[in-house]
Amino acid sequence: MTSGEVLLGMPSLPPPTLSERRKTRQLMVGAVGVGSEFPISVQSMTTTVTADVNATLQQIAELTAAGCDIVRVACPSQDDAEALPAIARKSQIPVIADIHFQPKYVFAAIEAGCAAVRVNPGNIKKFDDKVREIAAAAKDHGTPIRIGVNAGSLDPRLLAKYGKATPEALVESALWEASLFAEHDFHDIKISVKHNDPVVMIRAYELLAESCDYPLHLGVTEAGPAFQGTVKSAVAFGALLRQGIGDTIRVSLSAPPVEEVKVGAQILQSLNLRPRKLEIVSCPSCGRAQVDVYKLADEVTAGLEGMEVPLRVAVMGCVVNGPGEAREADLGVASGNGKGQIFVHGKVIKTVPEHQIVETLIEEAMRIAETMDGDGAPVVSVS
Repeated sequence: MTSGEVLLGMPSLPPPTLSERRKTRQLMVGAVGVGSEFPISVQSMTTTVTADVNATLQQIAELTAAGCDIVRVACPSQDDAEALPAIARKSQIPVIADIHFQPKYVFAAIEAGCAAVRVNPGNIKKFDDKVREIAAAAKDHGTPIRIGVNAGSLDPRLLAKYGKATPEALVESALWEASLFAEHDFHDIKISVKHNDPVVMIRAYELLAESCDYPLHLGVTEAGPAFQGTVKSAVAFGALLRQGIGDTIRVSLSAPPVEEVKVGAQILQSLNLRPRKLEIVSCPSCGRAQVDVYKLADEVTAGLEGMEVPLRVAVMGCVVNGPGEAREADLGVASGNGKGQIFVHGKVIKTVPEHQIVETLIEEAMRIAETMDGDGAPVVSVS
């Protein structure tokens, strides 16, 4: 690089983050560390019948490929409990057993070798009476417990006290159960206090973060269909992550679980809380655009699907912001007048006819990807 020359494209320095993480206890969910000393992990939950081992493992494999770090499986029946050992043993990522109603399945999940167990104290029969036994079994097997409080299944005693699932009610439920475990010297606990209203959910986690140092699992429960649920989750997670609150996340969508993982990973990537992979920067289009930006962006995205390297590609449709955005990206195009200027690391390398833009961007992206070093940074030769 010559003196005074500035190399554009994705920065090699560590990206800025919103806030310092809230300091928490640390625990291990299988091989995945959870707490403020570890990266925030993305979780999802299988939709298969857990007793169908092959179908469940197939879905876990799909979730793993999509970027899921930890997976939860339902265990509502004895057949499901009997399937847990095989699933826990063969899964590529840590498996959490999700237990409601029957305390006997908590012990079955611990014995099965699950990486953690989620318990819902609001609907497990006489849960408080079982804490001593659960703590002893979990301690013997090194199994963390997630205390998962949900607005829809809050302990009736707290509903009677507060009238509804308020932030204070959710937090009181979680801290009460955590205190019972602490009485038996068990502290490998992660807590969630989920609500379908992002405003209530945010306040509940803020109160919880002020009151304990346990790792927190973020989630807007029953967030809704894909579009609505994505917006609600992104808003809620962003508000909390801005304060350094949150150690694992799950985006709850009425959509295939792979979509939950994609959304969760993208939320973390957009906040520089997870290494970026492919990122498409494209303009919203306007009356200045001289190309079909929507079509162009969709075709480039489809052509680069599955690319794992941290590559920022700018697809721009006019001369106002197009050249500047294209220069700042690793790879970009500024389109207009039936042609496109192709930029690589801030320099125009060629101008191509409009019908060749997509093909050229894909070729250049593949070429750049082949030059990435072990840290994911492009190795650029500049005279």
